[in-house]
Amino acid sequence: MTDPTYLSLGLPPTASPLAVVRAAVRALHPNTRALRGFRAARKRFYRQMLSAHAARQAADDKPTG
Repeated sequence: MTDPTYLSLGLPPTASPLAVVRAAVRALHPNTRALRGFRAARKRFYRQMLSAHAARQAADDKPTG
């Protein structure tokens, strides 16, 4: 199942990991990005977005036979 937050980024399956991280950064509120205490949570969020993207790419690569 794909993360709804990842789907809201609106990225194609062919997007690079860097494009995913950039879109995820833009999706966060500026105050969330500025708070030092949320650093671990931000890193976890970025990893979740990258994981969802990798899962989507893997699902698109499967042959439908």
